[in-house]
Amino acid sequence: MLTSTDFSGLLNERFFRNFLPVPASNQLRLGVGTPDFQLPDITNGTLVRLSDYKGKQPVLLAFTRIFTEKQYCPFCFPHIKALNENYEQFKNRGIEVLMVTSTDERQSQIVVKDLGLKMPLLSDPSCRVFRTYQAGKALGAPLPAQFVLDKEGKLRYWHLFSFLDHNASVETLLEQFN
Repeated sequence: MLTSTDFSGLLNERFFRNFLPVPASNQLRLGVGTPDFQLPDITNGTLVRLSDYKGKQPVLLAFTRIFTEKQYCPFCFPHIKALNENYEQFKNRGIEVLMVTSTDERQSQIVVKDLGLKMPLLSDPSCRVFRTYQAGKALGAPLPAQFVLDKEGKLRYWHLFSFLDHNASVETLLEQFN
């Protein structure tokens, strides 16, 4: 699915840093805490630290692949929309969804507005958090991945991108919080 024919801004430093493929190689272990990070939440205009949720509520980390404010990964665009449409289901169960993108703050603001995002969209243009979580990269952007963290911040489930299974479904993700 082509979301736009406007490719301006696609060929930037981030694109070239992420051009050569590196497969996801997540070494995080189930039942163990995950690396902390702090990123700007573009949706709410705040700064989010993952550790702030520890002891308070479970978290779904949804790493997504957006090239520019006009170009989305064809596998991620429907996933972003599905998570946004079902955000209330997560919230009603006390779960926070943190979507992480490699677009910069300006691009991310446009994404939030254009898609009417309700969930926090965290901007990681340096791709530092993507690298920390070993999500992989290819053809100009980090690869998508999903990580389910329990209330204590321990990893309970992860899904890494493959061409056979792009993103975990909303249903699969919600099941992990039972």
